[in-house]
Amino acid sequence: MLDVNAIARCLPHRYPFLLVDRITELESRRRIVGIKNVTINEPFFQGHFPGHPIMPGVLIIEAMAQVGAVLAFSDEDKPQDKLVFFLSIDKAKFRKPVVPGDQLRMELTVVQIRSQFWRLQAMAYVDGALVCEAEFKAMIADRESGESGGPDA
Repeated sequence: MLDVNAIARCLPHRYPFLLVDRITELESRRRIVGIKNVTINEPFFQGHFPGHPIMPGVLIIEAMAQVGAVLAFSDEDKPQDKLVFFLSIDKAKFRKPVVPGDQLRMELTVVQIRSQFWRLQAMAYVDGALVCEAEFKAMIADRESGESGGPDA
């Protein structure tokens, strides 16, 4: 549904920190599916780990959060005027390593929305096998007021 150019219009992230290549499914305020094609050219593989490249778990979490931000922005008229801030990450589990050549399929489902606050269930798969799961809480803020907020998604 959305290619990397459309995603870049929604998110403030850019290379090397834009970790979503495509959105394949999107149900406004309900669920989203995003894809990250993991290649050996990723800059983090130089140091994580030489001779045994594994995608850092924190970047898998970040990729899932970016997919969640696209979902949150899907109803916004001007997503470029907004930011999504992490409030919490709970129940994060890493089940299998993600390596170059893998295609990370991230599925996020809305658990609850209250005003600008969102709670999401996130699951990441490679070839149908669960590799990571977590629950996120986030808030949507105006970009102007976002500078004094918390860490961003």
